[in-house]
Amino acid sequence: MEDTAKYLIHADLVADGIVERSDVVGALFGQTEGLLGDDLDIHALQDASKLGRLDVTVETEGGQSFGHVTLASSLDKVETAVLGAALEAIERVGPCRADVEVARIEDLRAAKRREVTERAKELLATSFDEGAIDSDDILADVRESVRVGDVTEYEGLPAGPNVASSDAVVVVEGRADVLTLLKYGVKNAIAVEGTNVPDAVADLTRERTTTAFFDGDRGGDLIRRELEQVGDVDYVAFAPGEKSVEDLSRAEVDAALREKSRADASPEAAVEDAHPDDADAIAATDGSAVPSPPSAPESPGAPDTLTPSDGDVEHPVDDTERETTADTEAGDGETDDGAEEGGPTSTPAAADAVAGTERCHLYGAGFTLLSDVPAADAFEALRDADEPPEVVVRDGPVTQRLLDVAAQRGTGALVGTERADVVKEPASVAVHRFDDL
Repeated sequence: MEDTAKYLIHADLVADGIVERSDVVGALFGQTEGLLGDDLDIHALQDASKLGRLDVTVETEGGQSFGHVTLASSLDKVETAVLGAALEAIERVGPCRADVEVARIEDLRAAKRREVTERAKELLATSFDEGAIDSDDILADVRESVRVGDVTEYEGLPAGPNVASSDAVVVVEGRADVLTLLKYGVKNAIAVEGTNVPDAVADLTRERTTTAFFDGDRGGDLIRRELEQVGDVDYVAFAPGEKSVEDLSRAEVDAALREKSRADASPEAAVEDAHPDDADAIAATDGSAVPSPPSAPESPGAPDTLTPSDGDVEHPVDDTERETTADTEAGDGETDDGAEEGGPTSTPAAADAVAGTERCHLYGAGFTLLSDVPAADAFEALRDADEPPEVVVRDGPVTQRLLDVAAQRGTGALVGTERADVVKEPASVAVHRFDDL
């Protein structure tokens, strides 16, 4: 019980006569029995291991007895306080009149914390071999501790101190990223804390100039895509390679924010929209990262990923699609919708192939047919497929259940007759209806 007790009741007793320990214990149990009901009966609570042993010490002097009572409790604060007050209801011990007064209720967890703290101080002072340290290291440690202390919360999310007041924000993945940017002087970063973008962050992006700054891996790209769906992102920056933002040096953070691209340009395009010498892209006078308006034209050598008409992002063309396009242009006998003798080679053609058949087709790269199953078995076929398909075309609705398994398997697109009961659309899966193609 001592290991699990949270509180320790200390009570003092004075009796007008000579009494013994057994008299005190008998009085405590006898005169509190039934006083607080069955739920707070001392015997019952001890049997349930919610109270510890009742310890009593008694000394006599000058015809009086003086005792000290301790009782360990794992009850909550209110119940422990009521139990302590019940001890003060004792009026007689043995044949003598007696008074009991609770001196204090000790929080054992606080005592343990004090012990841990004191021991940690001893270990810190005696158990570490101090290495050489110069003045630059000392100054860096002090600066970092001050900046880390500036981490605040915005709507319950880790954020820099300037998020609430700055007209620009930098959205990052986690608390560690906020700390890293804060260490380098960027005080207007806020973390989404996971792949599900909170409403508070989405609302914030609609009110401020927003730069999304995520890890250079697939996870960072998925969060960026979801943020663009639920919020309003102006600029996008990624950590170089597959590094995490929290692992970047100051120079790498500065370079990543300077080389950010507009949100309407795909990451593959790597189009530079901000002038590399624009210092405002990194930090304003108040330490906030402020994305600056584009001042340099797109590089002539940048990959062509934007349509001339509306600037919407196109997916990069893979080798299979290039081969298909080349064959089509060479006049190899394909139909206008891209279908060839071996099967469809485009999403509209794949939709036409299953329309009205009550079937579902699972396609791999280059519209290689992986599986042909009844439309009712689409979920099981996608879930159990040996090779995760890139496109699933179903003569039936796209449901939330099908969307969820597609996101888990890494499928890029679902095509169906309609959307049914779709509450949340994963950023990694594109959804199309037959009528939209």
